[in-house]
Amino acid sequence: MIHPIPSGTRDVLPEETREVRAITDTLRGVFERHRYGEVYTPALEYESVLSGADMAEAGPAYRVFDETGAVLALRSDMTVPIARVVATRYAASEPPLRFCYFAHCYRGVRPQRGQSRELLQAGIELIGSPAPDGTVEALTVLCHALDAVGLRDYRIGLGDASLFPALMSSLQVREEARQGMLEALARRDFVGLEHRLAKSGLSDEAASLLLRVPQRRGGPEVLSDAPPPAVEPVTGMRRVHERLDAAVAERVIFDLGLVRSIGYYTGAVFEVYDPALGAPIGGGGRYDELLARFGRSLPAVGFALGVDRLHIALAGEERGTGALLAGSSDRAEEAGAARDGSVPTSARAQGAPAAANARRDRGEGA
Repeated sequence: MIHPIPSGTRDVLPEETREVRAITDTLRGVFERHRYGEVYTPALEYESVLSGADMAEAGPAYRVFDETGAVLALRSDMTVPIARVVATRYAASEPPLRFCYFAHCYRGVRPQRGQSRELLQAGIELIGSPAPDGTVEALTVLCHALDAVGLRDYRIGLGDASLFPALMSSLQVREEARQGMLEALARRDFVGLEHRLAKSGLSDEAASLLLRVPQRRGGPEVLSDAPPPAVEPVTGMRRVHERLDAAVAERVIFDLGLVRSIGYYTGAVFEVYDPALGAPIGGGGRYDELLARFGRSLPAVGFALGVDRLHIALAGEERGTGALLAGSSDRAEEAGAARDGSVPTSARAQGAPAAANARRDRGEGA
């Protein structure tokens, strides 16, 4: 007899669990070396707390009533719960504050799209550190974490959440048309964006600018000759890049059209790409106004990695991810890996099969 489980969820069996644990243990070691303390928060929050943030398409999708009639919701990310924690439990603490987490989050899914309803995320939140230095630290921790688990071919797209809204405002795009344009850009749907621009009533010159600028992507050269409304965001990206260590800076690709589907971002935004996976492995950015909604105004930046996607990307690079936690022939190698924070080579070789199975479980292509 087959007992189904909800679409977008899956069972994780022992072999894959060992591999996932190898990833999370390695990430945890990197986060701790950078002085990030691990926190846990309830999977259920009051809906009124979560609605205090502009989650846009990533808002809570699953709600229940408690015994008093209050509406509870399953968290859809960890940034908002940590903002609540900072405002309530660290109201008098001197910033910066550093937190990391490993937690399941829950999102609404579209039928037949193979999307995950339950996501295991690993990430950090740096509270009270303004740009550009806070952004530099977050990107540095991100690269150190990805290097430690053995991902080699990744790149980080770096943009600014304020850039396209600034362009729309300067060109007097109607308020009711702006959200649709942002949503098209978040999906990288330039055909859809062009269609919306054609219906916007803008001049051909203005529409061309709004279509052309967000398609600029590449090295530092794309930051030159920015239109006046984009000068401030572009200058911010340049300042971040100038402060990065060379090993981190070489991973960065500037993307003037990068828009994330979560609405609380205010400045720098970034996503992690790897050629082994056709979707971002993770991302993050600055949310300098979110904490004020919970009663403590502090600048902040953070990122989250999708652990399942990271697992698949590692397997796709043919290095795998699973750890042999007690293999006697591999103890010396594991000891060396523990010192430098990497996943043992022998363990990587065993990661591909379970990661491939995980991909099939999610309905994703090989």
